[in-house]
Amino acid sequence: MAKVAIIYYSATGTTYQLAKAIEEGAKQAGAEVKLLKVKELAPEEAIASNEGWSKHRLETQHIIEATLADLEWADAIIFGTPTRYGLPSAQLKQFIDTTGPLWGQGKLNNKIGSSFVTVATNHGGHESTLLALNNIFYSWGCLIVPPAYADPIQFQAGNPYGASFTSQNGTVSPDDTALAAARFQGKRVAEITAKFVQ
Repeated sequence: MAKVAIIYYSATGTTYQLAKAIEEGAKQAGAEVKLLKVKELAPEEAIASNEGWSKHRLETQHIIEATLADLEWADAIIFGTPTRYGLPSAQLKQFIDTTGPLWGQGKLNNKIGSSFVTVATNHGGHESTLLALNNIFYSWGCLIVPPAYADPIQFQAGNPYGASFTSQNGTVSPDDTALAAARFQGKRVAEITAKFVQ
């Protein structure tokens, strides 16, 4: 059985919805899955000033924060983030920046890596953010598994790099196509990871 860690950051819930769909897909493929968030870094006043942000934080207070031990445990690591100027969020990046000891000991070598993203606007940095996350997997010595065009849903979703969705500045929730693409990505990662697990 593949062990899959889905580690994400979400402010108002869009990325979280994709993370849940990826979790569903991985579980359908028989994987043992941990859905984990990273630590919030924003000041309380910023969170309180945005109703969607403060509401989402309450709704997901049951989600455990990721640790380095979760990375060691996992056979596959799937990162999810909203874009920040075409790059991953500071919250996810801060967690990634703590992984030096594992990297230095070679404990991230040969794991499977994959990523997904949400953006506020059209052309808001989908691909550049996914490629930035892939740079981390290259450094860690991971094998990257994208969704590619390995399922008909990908021809509708249109992003072979990783599941993605444009929220129109948080006014639109992920649609059926985006959720189906996310489920497929979770399933594909779990199935391919299982082939490498001994």
